Amino acid sequence: MAQWTSAVGAAQLARLLNSQQERPAGPGTRRPPAYRALADGIRLLVLEGRVPVAARLPAERELALALSVSRTTVAAAYEALRAEGFLESRRGAGSWTAVPAGNPLPARGLEPLPPETLGSVIDLGCAALPAPEPWLTRAVQGALEELPPYAHTHGDYPAGLPALRAMLADRYTARGIPTMPEQIMVTTGAMGAIDAICHLFGGRGERIAVESPSYANILQLMREAGARLVPVAMAEDLAGWDLDRWRQVLRDAAPRLAYVVADFHNPTGALADEDQRRRLVDAARAAGTVLIADETMSELHLDEDVDMPRRMCGFDPAGSTVITVGSASKAFWAGMRIGWVRAAPDVIRSLVAARAYADLGTPVLEQLAVNWLMSSGGWEQAVAVRRGQARENRDALVAAVRRELPDWEFAVPRGGLTLWVRTGGLSGSRLAEAGERVGVRVPSGPRFGVDGAFEGYVRLPFTVGGAVADEAAVRLAAAAHLVRTGASAGAEAPRTFVA
Repeated sequence: MAQWTSAVGAAQLARLLNSQQERPAGPGTRRPPAYRALADGIRLLVLEGRVPVAARLPAERELALALSVSRTTVAAAYEALRAEGFLESRRGAGSWTAVPAGNPLPARGLEPLPPETLGSVIDLGCAALPAPEPWLTRAVQGALEELPPYAHTHGDYPAGLPALRAMLADRYTARGIPTMPEQIMVTTGAMGAIDAICHLFGGRGERIAVESPSYANILQLMREAGARLVPVAMAEDLAGWDLDRWRQVLRDAAPRLAYVVADFHNPTGALADEDQRRRLVDAARAAGTVLIADETMSELHLDEDVDMPRRMCGFDPAGSTVITVGSASKAFWAGMRIGWVRAAPDVIRSLVAARAYADLGTPVLEQLAVNWLMSSGGWEQAVAVRRGQARENRDALVAAVRRELPDWEFAVPRGGLTLWVRTGGLSGSRLAEAGERVGVRVPSGPRFGVDGAFEGYVRLPFTVGGAVADEAAVRLAAAAHLVRTGASAGAEAPRTFVA
């Protein structure tokens, strides 16, 4: 059985190779042999995630014709990649990309540090901000006032409180997407929603197409559910979605599910335009793939002139192809573990029925708090405060990184909570290790890829600003110096920093 989950055509691979910037050779430096240059180019494409891991490469003769080189050159490059662990082959099945089995690349999810450690370590691991006050306190007080009638019941609402389901349905309807309460299920955060969807549609061994890169915790959730992840590389500049690749993967791999974050993508911050959304929904419908649209970042547009496209479910209002996931955790506060699913009524009924074997329901008090926020107008006010916090933090972090690490590259996102940074040729995994020693916690790129891609990246969230952002960049620069000089093992312990 073939081990590849997607394919890269000869013309596509040639275009990707030709798009790489050729590094100028120093004085007296010889150019590498043609096969070595080709092998290095393919290896870099894999490590940067522009060619997914487990992607079938074109046959030697096809690639030789596309690149106008000899077949011997391609054969030698493939052999070099096999020797280095970046290519696997099987007679009759072809060759597909891989990463070396011994690479100590982290691929687990992300978890916050305990609050008591934050005096000495600047935590850039999780994209979460403090609660917006006074709206959190007001919401809890409002929920307590509305609690007594519910306290006289059993308290189990597997589909969610009727009042909150109706409120969420009305909000979709107000955006031009007619929605009934029967199309809504309230969950314990977006993670709870996606976990339920994966268990309903994506049994063990099922293929799930995911963006490459994608959100680390969701990738880990899907791995633990036994899914076979099929990475779909984003556009060549990592600033958008490559619809040709998506159509090809959906057609060839026939995944049961696909997962996308079209609104200020985590980790790149990219925003899919309306045409990309329409075409992706059409491709999923044609392939019979259920498309999970993660909208948790949709309200975090940070620049005032951002023109937000129609929601993905607007191209599938009945919810037969697109299952939408939303949450209060990113837009409001991570401690408010309220999420929701919007889908066809029969899908919601199936999810609710399956919930009896999972968590039974979502806490009533938190549902009442979110309902109070949305019904009182407090939600819009709190989200506006959240946008202001994230905008100030983003601008401070961008300025600090540009000052301390001028060779690091990134596009400034217009929304969301994360900055996706190319680290000037340094290993993101080694930077994460060195960062722990100098007092800054940063997740490396491979956490956001499938099987070790994106080694040359780190993700920086907009969770700190002002003097803390400046100090974070200083510590990142110190970590980069340690990695560059190979001296990270002897790094000094971090000093305590108080904002």
